[in-house]
Amino acid sequence: MSGYFTALSSAEVLAELADADPDVVLLTQDFGPIGAFTARFPDRHFDLGISEENLVGVAAGMAHAGMLPFVIAMAPFLSMRGFEQIRDDCAYNRNRVKFLAPFAGLEAGAWGATHHAMEDLALLRTIPGMTVLSPADPGEALRCVRAAAAIDGPVYVRLGFLAPIEGYDAPFRVGEAVTMREGADLAILATGSTVATALAVAGTLAAEGVEARVLNVHTVKPLDRGAVERAARETGRLLTVEEHSIAGGLGGAVAEVLAELGRGRLARVGIRDVFCTEVAPYPELLRIHGLDVEGVAAAARNLARA
Repeated sequence: MSGYFTALSSAEVLAELADADPDVVLLTQDFGPIGAFTARFPDRHFDLGISEENLVGVAAGMAHAGMLPFVIAMAPFLSMRGFEQIRDDCAYNRNRVKFLAPFAGLEAGAWGATHHAMEDLALLRTIPGMTVLSPADPGEALRCVRAAAAIDGPVYVRLGFLAPIEGYDAPFRVGEAVTMREGADLAILATGSTVATALAVAGTLAAEGVEARVLNVHTVKPLDRGAVERAARETGRLLTVEEHSIAGGLGGAVAEVLAELGRGRLARVGIRDVFCTEVAPYPELLRIHGLDVEGVAAAARNLARA
């Protein structure tokens, strides 16, 4: 399911929250009606058009006045154009604004490099007090929205193209990575859309005699440091996978922990230090940048042999 439709499907959850709390409001970026929320609470839905800085500033003002604003806006433009307002108006002032950001990673596909969100995790991780969430499938995304509502402070929820993971219904606990599969030969730490890919890779490796642990790192900040340290001690080899630049995102966060820990070998799969200039369908972009099953499996094999 695309991040956009995942955001739209959150309308039911947002409507439930609004029904229980009269302070819940929704602000959007030229997306039109948002399902059940707009239908039930039209006077609490504000469409501010394509003006991300203003959108974030208005949301911060509403939060400062005691409301609980949810913002839906495209990840590349929200994180880059609205960065100063997220930092100063929301985080610095501890305003409870919740950002739902579809079109993360390469999901915008044929719209080109300007519409790719390759830097948002790196940007948002640097902001003090910011919680950064990246759910693995549509069901977890809805649990993530409920969890975000309860956090005292700003929250960024990254929504890329999320495939349902069969049988996955683990409770969403902020800051706690979920072990999706056990393994002692290496650990694959994935976030968001890449968790399903990591599980497929682990299945392929198992058939080759390599048992890979798979961790769903749905909270990029605060990172589950304990899970990273256990993986380093128990497997010795860690592979991070993210639909994001290898600089500053999940791979960077894990590298920081390993450097301080002083053990564990790390390889990072993500978008290298390049712009994704190819105009192609989403699956083809994943293949080009080594983020499909074959690309991630190749990186895992190289790490297992190292």
